[in-house]
Amino acid sequence: MKMRTILLTFLVLLTFLSSSVLAQGYEFRVLANKGENQVKKAGTSQAETLKTGATLAKGDQIIAANGAYIGLVHSSGKTTEIRTPGTVKIDDLSAKIAATSSTTASRYTNYIAAKMNESDGGGNYRSNMKATGAVERALTSAINVMLPNSVDFYGDNAIVRWKAIGEDNTTYIVTVKNIFDEEVAKIETDQTAYELDFTNPKLAQERLVILNVKVKGDEDMKSSDYGIKRLSNTESAKVNENIKGLKSEVNEETPLNKIIYASFFEENNLVLDALTKYEEAIEMSPEVQDFQDMYQSFLVKNGLVATAN
Repeated sequence: MKMRTILLTFLVLLTFLSSSVLAQGYEFRVLANKGENQVKKAGTSQAETLKTGATLAKGDQIIAANGAYIGLVHSSGKTTEIRTPGTVKIDDLSAKIAATSSTTASRYTNYIAAKMNESDGGGNYRSNMKATGAVERALTSAINVMLPNSVDFYGDNAIVRWKAIGEDNTTYIVTVKNIFDEEVAKIETDQTAYELDFTNPKLAQERLVILNVKVKGDEDMKSSDYGIKRLSNTESAKVNENIKGLKSEVNEETPLNKIIYASFFEENNLVLDALTKYEEAIEMSPEVQDFQDMYQSFLVKNGLVATAN
């Protein structure tokens, strides 16, 4: 009889613990948030400010403001965005997400969430940049390009950015050479970014290129040389195998999904590929400060920009 009582007590306790674990679960996490958006938690009548990093459970409601952008990731790893003002029920949003899980995508959305947990708890990346474990390198050139001195690259198009020098009307000369010191590309631009296109016939056959930037008319105002090495066929095949699952689960053509791809490349030490995806996400939604903050945190963590002491 005593054993039966113990078993019944154990079953009741197990049921209670299981209910508690389920209650702690969530449907969505907020990865990016722009606008005066609010959330009304289940069982409450008062709305509160929606914050980046917040979790949303069944019964919650999002109240999106005019001009809102809300990037959400489902517990399965799939992403969705809210751009239209109005009230959105989490239950309705969950119903639109396919039942199949996204195990690979979930890995990288968890990677982003982990970086949020390293921040100040409110999704504020900027306040924690000195605590990200950044490996700072000497930035002593007149023009500081946001690249390691040498970097491997997987993709076809790379966005290279540098810190502006002087007035807005400064003209820069970007030169790209091959290992034989032959010039394969050269442009003049008043922008502080340049897109390398490795599908261009002049670059397509180059395994390693050397890039530098200088101010037109001032030979002393220049960057160091930066080596960009394309992955070998064997190395690319390994990346293709790793990225296959992500490609099957995530359509890249949203800013939030580009952030997920950036996280994939960052985790796989492909810094230039990650940087390019951050740049593309920001270009698609320049008004979303959270993307800017994620990018800046990435730059600091990887020692690509100088940090304040």
